Amino acid sequence: MNSNQPEYQLNEYEICLKYKTSLEFGLSNEEAQKRHQLEGPNKLDDPKRKSAFIILYNQFKDLLVVVLIGAAIIAGFLGETNDTLAILFLVILNSGLGFFQEFRAEKAMNAIRDLTSPIAKVIRDGEVHTIPSTSLVTGDVVFLESGNIVPADIRLIETYNLNINESLLTGESQIIEKNASKIIIKTKLQIVDQRNMAFNGTIITKGRAKGIVVRTGMTTEFGNIVGLLKNQDEIKTPLQKKIIQFAKSLSLIVIALCFVIFITGILRGENLVLMFMTALSLAVAGIPEALPAVVTISLSLGSKILIKKNTLVRKLSAIEALGAVTYICTDKTGTLTQNKMLADQFYVSHKLYSEIPKNINDDSNWDLLLKTVSLNNDVFLGEKNQFIGDPTEIALLNIALSINISKSSLEKKLPRIAELPFTSERAMMSTIHSDQDQLIMFSKGSPEKILSLCSEPAETHLIIEASKQMANNGYRVLALAYKKINKEISHTVLDEYEKNLTFIGLIGLIDPPREEALKAIVICQEAGINVVMITGDHPITAKAIALKLKILNNEKEKIISGEELQQMEDIDLKTIVKEVKVYARVLPEQKIRIVKALQSFGEIVAMTGDGVNDAPALTKADVGISMGKTGTDVAREASHIVLLDDNFATIVIAIKEGRRIYDNIRKFVRFALTGNSGEIWILFLAPFLGLPTPLLPIQILWVNLITDGLPGIALAMEPAEKNIMNRPSRKPSENFLAQGLWQHTLWIGLLMATLTLGILAWSYKSGSSHWQTMAFTVITFVQLSHVLAIRSESLSLSIIGIKTNLPLFLCVSFNFLLHLSILYSQTLRNIFKTEPLNFKELLLCILAALILFTVVEIEKKLKRNKNQI
Repeated sequence: MNSNQPEYQLNEYEICLKYKTSLEFGLSNEEAQKRHQLEGPNKLDDPKRKSAFIILYNQFKDLLVVVLIGAAIIAGFLGETNDTLAILFLVILNSGLGFFQEFRAEKAMNAIRDLTSPIAKVIRDGEVHTIPSTSLVTGDVVFLESGNIVPADIRLIETYNLNINESLLTGESQIIEKNASKIIIKTKLQIVDQRNMAFNGTIITKGRAKGIVVRTGMTTEFGNIVGLLKNQDEIKTPLQKKIIQFAKSLSLIVIALCFVIFITGILRGENLVLMFMTALSLAVAGIPEALPAVVTISLSLGSKILIKKNTLVRKLSAIEALGAVTYICTDKTGTLTQNKMLADQFYVSHKLYSEIPKNINDDSNWDLLLKTVSLNNDVFLGEKNQFIGDPTEIALLNIALSINISKSSLEKKLPRIAELPFTSERAMMSTIHSDQDQLIMFSKGSPEKILSLCSEPAETHLIIEASKQMANNGYRVLALAYKKINKEISHTVLDEYEKNLTFIGLIGLIDPPREEALKAIVICQEAGINVVMITGDHPITAKAIALKLKILNNEKEKIISGEELQQMEDIDLKTIVKEVKVYARVLPEQKIRIVKALQSFGEIVAMTGDGVNDAPALTKADVGISMGKTGTDVAREASHIVLLDDNFATIVIAIKEGRRIYDNIRKFVRFALTGNSGEIWILFLAPFLGLPTPLLPIQILWVNLITDGLPGIALAMEPAEKNIMNRPSRKPSENFLAQGLWQHTLWIGLLMATLTLGILAWSYKSGSSHWQTMAFTVITFVQLSHVLAIRSESLSLSIIGIKTNLPLFLCVSFNFLLHLSILYSQTLRNIFKTEPLNFKELLLCILAALILFTVVEIEKKLKRNKNQI
């Protein structure tokens, strides 16, 4: 054997020899750990991860920081040493805060990326284990099944009706049929022709397989492609783009105003250097350079918070969309229900049973039923002695286990030799087993499908009646059948054997609704969010669950079936889509039609899904939500959000968190822009009122970088407002400054200026030398009182309390004490050019802050009264 031979040219024995592994035993855990240390984790390089050095460097790369450093240098040349040191101190302090926040955000995003790693099923030390795919090494024996994303480059050893979509690598959408046969051709083959290989990142659309890992991480074919994409820029979310554009527009306005202030000062005979530094400082104060960073930090840290609430955010834009969701289209099983299926009713030999009778040996149909539920079943025992697989199949297997019938012992007597896997289109699954000198096929599926393939027309109406009776009671009904067939079968036409089956019986399975789902649905309805159930279950079963969960208010409300949906034109669907709350027997690909129909009315749609065929609908939805436990890799990759607990109530928690994050970003914008507006009004109006320059450059910088910065960051920790889920979803087209934000920014900013200039004028006219210090103190205190007042857009501070955001209260207290230090510490007074205020002057500054706080509280009260009308 040539060691350089491609794996597709090697047979099973040669592959095992080359990678020193065994198909039955796999690698030992010790050997796997050695290879993992040698090869590294099985993951692709992430070009977007930033080192601490890069994050720190980026803080000093910002244009305004460069301008400030330039200003410090100019001040130094002009002999203003204190200004130089103070500006550099503020730049370093501000950059340090920025570094700390961005470093935390990057760590949060790195944790999220690590959590998105799929799992893999491998053999190690002769036992089946489920491990993170990042732990795979060459030589690992891996199991693959429909819905998986192939976790590495794998040489297939056993395949069962295996089809793979390799469009990720080839660009061709054609599905490739795979097999395990050695390829004898000596020339190098293209990827598409390597039929016995499964490549990292490709999607298994059908069947299952077993293979040996031959390449991992960046050495895979997919890794080679990723290596060419390292310099791609990170895509901004819609909110980030909107904020960046807003910041640019506002920056132009601020620069124009600064120019006017500079020219006005020069014409009044002010010192050229002073006016230059003032205009420059005001530009720094007025330009909201921190806004884009705050949005990114808020979204990133919000993602970290959501992880703790069983919600993994894969795309930051989903957090924005969550706050605007108007429709949630959700699966039933496992999301609205407990996903703990119980077999609770049986229809065997034309009798209905609520439990397995003791004399089942007298009825061959019971024997066949127990064999079918055991053998037509892909559940396996995990490393912790718990069943792993589909909840329905676990429930079926538990039927046999309840009377001590072992699946493994049956499999030894009746080994599986072929299978026809379950798909949504087929609505059934069949397995073929060797039974001494003949073969036997066991099938399970929907009653409609199984009965259509059975040769018992005379009894069909009785079975249908029993099925309806069970479904009316909220049961999911499965039909079982079997067939004895010839020894020789053709694997290429297996579906031809699924005819003329013999009916065995019906099983009624119940999946009780989650208690928390009912509460969550009520919350959604109060929040103006419509909940729509889309299920593959029978319409009668769907109705029973929907009524229990109050998705339907009465039995007369219309339910649309997949068959009816198939007959509808898109224009017909649009006429009813906003009235229908339950869709039953729906194929996954029909979900996308429902999403599009709702979006045509401007609705913001969240869609749940867990299967391969759900991917298009998850991608099309404004928020695609996949299941972390039962979802396929394909569904998770297509989604924006992964529910780690598969629980509907978690979606509502995530929506609430999304609204909270969006609200807090708005609060930061309200605080920052209002403060900036106030500072601009002060410097713009002072010369026209015949007043001296109110603030020195160093004082403006201090207010902007410290008084604005720390409390503004603490606003991101503000808890959700009490009415956050009692109001309609915001419109996605809504301007970021809507709902009175821009009006508040202008008039409260003007009030800040009025209070500051009023006290400055009083002090200046009375001959006090403290007029500039008082102006500096007033603008500082009013901004601190403002941040406390805007913690809620409607509720009073006395209602929400101080303890609900202790970090903000500590920030405000710290800034207050820090400002007192600037007033009464000789060293700091020299730097900031302040003078100590007497008790009356300090009290007057505090009174100005209380006036602004009171005015904002009155504004909120008027808003509350207006909303109550």
